[in-house]
Amino acid sequence: MEELKWRGLIADCTDAAELEKKISSPITLYSGFDPTADSLHVGHLVPLLALRRFQLLGHHPIAVAGGATGSIGDPSWKAQERPLLTKEILEHNVAGIKPQLAKLLDFESKQNPARLVDNASWMQNISYLDFLRDIGKYFSVNQMTAKESIRSRMDDREAGISYTEFSYPLIQAFDFFVLLRDFNCELQIGGSDQWGNITAGTDLCRKKAGKPVFGLTLPLITKADGTKFGKTEAGAIWLDSKKTSVYKFYQFWVNADDRDVIRYLKFFTFLSREEIESLEKQHAENPGTRGAHKALAKAVTDLIHGGNATSEAVRASQILFGGELNGISESTFNEIIGEVPTKEIEKSKLGGAGIPLVELIVHSGLCSSKGQARKDIEGGGVNLNNIRVTNAQHTVMAGDFLFHGKHILLRKGKKNYVVVTAK
Repeated sequence: MEELKWRGLIADCTDAAELEKKISSPITLYSGFDPTADSLHVGHLVPLLALRRFQLLGHHPIAVAGGATGSIGDPSWKAQERPLLTKEILEHNVAGIKPQLAKLLDFESKQNPARLVDNASWMQNISYLDFLRDIGKYFSVNQMTAKESIRSRMDDREAGISYTEFSYPLIQAFDFFVLLRDFNCELQIGGSDQWGNITAGTDLCRKKAGKPVFGLTLPLITKADGTKFGKTEAGAIWLDSKKTSVYKFYQFWVNADDRDVIRYLKFFTFLSREEIESLEKQHAENPGTRGAHKALAKAVTDLIHGGNATSEAVRASQILFGGELNGISESTFNEIIGEVPTKEIEKSKLGGAGIPLVELIVHSGLCSSKGQARKDIEGGGVNLNNIRVTNAQHTVMAGDFLFHGKHILLRKGKKNYVVVTAK
């Protein structure tokens, strides 16, 4: 609890004093992740990493893939109902997020291995009538409509809330009961938007199983500028590198607002208190070095994508700030291709004699005319594969194209890049 408090990871708790006593020895806890997409995004990391924090301190974590709850859609703090997903899409999404859940928890531990379960496995064989008789009778409509997440939707007379969504807290509550019954799971954790669903589960376990269990919510992460965490102009920051490249993932963290970076180090990394406090001191004294940002980006990218992928993202970042291309791998260069404009050129135009640099610059779109290209070259503003060229008569040969004649990187000024690809 002290670790969570220091990191700012406690929003609400059903009985903090009793929970603190309970977790003085190992317990089983869980958090659920609905498969609304085929990848988790950075917003899911706080509860997922919290499970890992508990595991590192000797507890038994369960990650629940919500094959059942995902088919309903959680109404909590949503302005309108989610589109219902087909069984095929849900199965596809669950298959996508399971490896991501497995990557961040230790399933091989001999002392306290993690578990991964899908709530569809215990929901699919229960009839509607049995669920109403065995579970529904423990909930009053008065109790459910008093929950703020439900009431806010009911206050919207146009959109309202469907009976389908209204039933969601009962299904999540049943998850807690099943996990208590089958695995002696005594704690559920989740984002603060899950408070109503979590307390529905603690109430059900108390009434139906006659046993006290606990709920703990983690704060929903906000950005200092008021915009939604985990969102950029390009959309969500996904954990799947096919949906968000490792380079973009790294850049998301390294570009964190100065006001957020220390909080994010506490929320999203396993760096020690001493390490984070040292980075905080450096950041306060000289924020321009961006040491805290780089430590954050490296730690989270290492965690999600591994050290090798992080190194490539760092190298790609350095190249886009003028770093040398010597020894760059093609996979690293491909990260760059996704981040800057690209222009194709026919290999036949290179020929044996090559192509004048001024023509290539105009072809790339960096300059509108040969005259402007010559002026920029002679003024020292043009770089070829991040090497400055000041001779306006320079000719680019096929051998200047990297990776057996595939790509060349042109830069004008500090930030105007184009990758020219020979086809």
